[in-house]
Amino acid sequence: MQALVHLPQHQAAAAGVMVRRPVKLLRLPRRLVAPLRTAPAAFSLPSSPRCASPSPANDSSEAETSTTSPVEKRASPWLFVGLGNPGSKYQGTRHNVGFDMIDAIAEAEGISLSTIQFKALLGKGQIGGSPVLLAKPQTYMNLSGESVKPLASYYKIPPERVLAIYDDLDLEFAVMKLLSKGGHGGHNGMRSILQRFNSREIARLRIGIGRPPGQMDTQAYVLQKFSANEREELDFALDRGVDAIRLVTKEGLDKAVSTWNQVRKSKITKMKYSTVNID
Repeated sequence: MQALVHLPQHQAAAAGVMVRRPVKLLRLPRRLVAPLRTAPAAFSLPSSPRCASPSPANDSSEAETSTTSPVEKRASPWLFVGLGNPGSKYQGTRHNVGFDMIDAIAEAEGISLSTIQFKALLGKGQIGGSPVLLAKPQTYMNLSGESVKPLASYYKIPPERVLAIYDDLDLEFAVMKLLSKGGHGGHNGMRSILQRFNSREIARLRIGIGRPPGQMDTQAYVLQKFSANEREELDFALDRGVDAIRLVTKEGLDKAVSTWNQVRKSKITKMKYSTVNID
């Protein structure tokens, strides 16, 4: 067996032996080797599980049909935003009717508002087969855009798929009007949203609260709680508002606008029971 002899570098060179110099590893700057940050994916609901394909039949046409994978069509998400002020102090007031509408939608569709994200109380679910986000900004009314715009950007929701719900002094009490775009109409919450989006292409569902009686201050009026009779009529109107939102997700905004605005204010009809004396 031949012994291995380790020669110093200068002796090896003199003996005609090729010596490989140690390779120095280059150290890259941290900014070049830092992991890439990926942008958040657009919000979509988990797809329903697919059933296993049946075994091929004798008929070749049936076998071809059974092995073809269906293409799943994903609907773009909607962002429905109710405007209001956070805290028990403002709960049940006229200015918070947007919050009331979101609560009614969440209850009707079984959507839990249990997440805080981008300064908003948030819920995710489906309405009419379309993925939706329900949001109640917690920024106070005048700063609503600081919550709505980042929320839409994060979930990659375009302005035309955002619908704001808020109170309107210019509509008779409990009357609702659905619009595909427009200005803020003096509403500070809507003003904030339009400014942050830099667009008028924001749909809205306006809920009438009427004008203050007599010489009552407008600010005091909008922060006033509803009376028992008003609350009863408003709750009935909110049920119709849920139908409007369902129509938007099912038929699209344009068709919903043309259909819904033909609906007039509904009155609550109280059933009268007559007493029958039985001998």
